[in-house]
Amino acid sequence: MTVHWTALAIFGVFFLLVTFAGFWAARWRRPVDGMHSLDEWGLGGRSFGTWITWFLMGGDLYTAYTVVAVPGLLYGSGAFGMFALPYAVIAYPYMMVVMPRLWRVCQRKGYVTLADFVRGRYGNRWLALAIAVTGILALMPYIALQLVGMKVVFEAMGLHGEMPLIIAFVILATYTYSSGLRAPAVIAVVKDLMLYIMVFAAIIYLPIKLGGYAHIFAVASAALATHKPAGSIALRPQQYLGYSTLAIGSAIALMLYPHTATAVLSAKNANVVRRNAALLPAYSLLLGMIALLGYIALAAGVQTKDTSAAVPLLFLKMFPESFAGFCLAAIAVGALVPAAIMSIAAANLFTRNVLGGFVRTPLTHKQESTVAKLVSLAVKFGALYFVLALPVTYAIQLQLLGGVWMTQLFPAVVIGAFTRWLNPWALLCGWVAGMYCGTWMAWSLGLKSSVYPLHLFGSTYAMYAAVPALLLNLAVSGALTLALRAAKAGEGSDATVVEDYA
Repeated sequence: MTVHWTALAIFGVFFLLVTFAGFWAARWRRPVDGMHSLDEWGLGGRSFGTWITWFLMGGDLYTAYTVVAVPGLLYGSGAFGMFALPYAVIAYPYMMVVMPRLWRVCQRKGYVTLADFVRGRYGNRWLALAIAVTGILALMPYIALQLVGMKVVFEAMGLHGEMPLIIAFVILATYTYSSGLRAPAVIAVVKDLMLYIMVFAAIIYLPIKLGGYAHIFAVASAALATHKPAGSIALRPQQYLGYSTLAIGSAIALMLYPHTATAVLSAKNANVVRRNAALLPAYSLLLGMIALLGYIALAAGVQTKDTSAAVPLLFLKMFPESFAGFCLAAIAVGALVPAAIMSIAAANLFTRNVLGGFVRTPLTHKQESTVAKLVSLAVKFGALYFVLALPVTYAIQLQLLGGVWMTQLFPAVVIGAFTRWLNPWALLCGWVAGMYCGTWMAWSLGLKSSVYPLHLFGSTYAMYAAVPALLLNLAVSGALTLALRAAKAGEGSDATVVEDYA
């Protein structure tokens, strides 16, 4: 494949700019005594205001893989890929209600992770361990998918092999180690500005060049009808339930992912969290525009078997190479921000709730930050090995499971933020039931889809596997709570008080 040298040169300039910003972030708002605690390294000192948090959460939730995968879904299968829009619409009111309450109690008690909150709320380290392990397992393929997005960009420019990806990730690992959460916070500002320029240029310039949106939709509709299986630009009735449950389940999972919690807990007060719940829908508008790039790629005649490559190939085909290089740099930088936050979130969980939850002598603040830095490196290079040594489909398949798994934290975390009624051992059993049920449903489909055909009362209901798994989780948790209460079993201790939530 031809190397696109002009695009590569522009890409290199912006990548160097972001690298400089990442290392400079170590000096930005650095405390006098250095970053020798998880609060400073892993949460940026809990000091970010409205705009930094907005950019950070936007960079965290709208990743490089989002930019290539959502339009890739529309490019490959049509309207079903639009589920990302309603799930974002559902997620932010949910965030407005739940996350400020969690922020308050975590700030007052010094909790760094949601597993910390669960440990304090229920006084059960095994339940906290289950929350932490679930988060780490769900994050690993998610980080790997950011690498997949970056790899697609490199290959579109004609760079094949492992070395470009290795170099990019070594740079990421280095500045994350030194700067902590401050690095992705600074880079997120650059990344989001680049992303907005890229998207607005694409949705205005490309339709003009291709004859308008009416023509684009007509060509896309005809092209999708030839796919196997055939797609369409409108949902079919048999897709309604799968589409709606996928949107609802994904919204529930989104706010429970460790990287989302890390970004939220870095805010300086609960009002910052509320303002972001009101401001973040601007990214939903952006997401809708990004999704349309899948149809634009079909109308432009982009041909590829890898649907994730549709957008990079579209830019190289339709834009001047210099601007295509800028757009591809925006996508690659979009991989760095979430990958950094996710590795920090995984490191926080391991340090506080896996290692820290079981050591006899509590770790000092400096020991915690040192362990977290080393674990963040291990997580990054584990994800890199995952992408280089195993088929990309494994990362995609495990990511499907990740959303199902994260939904199972809803009873312990979200319900726990409002009531202490559920017994911790009942919650642990409910978690086991939900995890097993959701994993089995996805596994029975060969991990090719997370929309499971559920057979009930002589009818078939195709729905997102996370939803029936969560319903089972809630039923088991509720029933066992009643049984354990009747048996007068211990309910654990609660380190929080009503005033912590007020």
